[in-house]
Amino acid sequence: MMMGFKWMMVMLLIGGAMGIQPNKPVDVPFGRNYEPSWAFDHIKYLNGGSEIQLSLDNRTGTGFQSKGSYLFGHFAMHIKMVGGDSAGTVTAFYLSSQNSEHDEIDFEFLGNKTGEPYILQTNVYTGGKGDKEQRIYLWFDPTKEFHTYSVLWNLHQIVFFVDEYPIRVFKNNKDLGVKFPFDQPMKIYSSLWEADDWATRGGLEKIDWSNAPFVASYKGFHIDGCESSVNAKYCATQGKSWWDQKEFQDLDKTQWRLLRRVRDKYTIYNYCTDRKRYPTMPPECRRNRDVPRKSSNKN
Repeated sequence: MMMGFKWMMVMLLIGGAMGIQPNKPVDVPFGRNYEPSWAFDHIKYLNGGSEIQLSLDNRTGTGFQSKGSYLFGHFAMHIKMVGGDSAGTVTAFYLSSQNSEHDEIDFEFLGNKTGEPYILQTNVYTGGKGDKEQRIYLWFDPTKEFHTYSVLWNLHQIVFFVDEYPIRVFKNNKDLGVKFPFDQPMKIYSSLWEADDWATRGGLEKIDWSNAPFVASYKGFHIDGCESSVNAKYCATQGKSWWDQKEFQDLDKTQWRLLRRVRDKYTIYNYCTDRKRYPTMPPECRRNRDVPRKSSNKN
């Protein structure tokens, strides 16, 4: 699995440029952009705050949040996931608005038994409704070293990246009647918590507390966004930032090919092809070219 994906990367790079990439994340200390949100004693600070560790035990998990709220931008985190037997744990990195009909953009990393691969679940909530889950296996072991997980969000699209590779795009399809998050500023959150009622094999694998504490490590803490009041309806600098420019309104051909590779080779669930939940394919799936050629709906 790993070698096949890396070979694809090499061939695409030989054939042409990687594509228009988001600006390189700027690594800053935790306290520049973030603050603890709960269970402060389960956050450990390393190297002057340039790295932190979240821990989960049988008493509590923990989490942190951004100091500001943002309406569009680029948000990145370097994360090393819980190692060993992580079944029943979830490490989350996501954006969420503060209102009851909230918008949300999710990375959720679902732990697994020792030797089994992590599952990365992404989701998008609009107007308080989600149900747009996609799940993939990663092409590397995310517990061995830090990897970068990032979101590019503008008025035209939301792109999820793993390192520099797009793994999902959610386009603005308002003309199809599909809601898109565009007028509710969001905070950025991360947390480590227990979810053994659903996270691993649908809840069949329970958390083994003898392995606690479970630890996830973080660096980077990059935020490059339009900071706004939680009540703002538009970004005051709309159209002036790099993420608003034309080249970031869509993926280029190379990025679409990379995304299709992820969908074809590593997808284990895609709401777009779940006919039990959606007898008719959602309209955004047809337009977005977001359906793998060989789909699988395994949980």
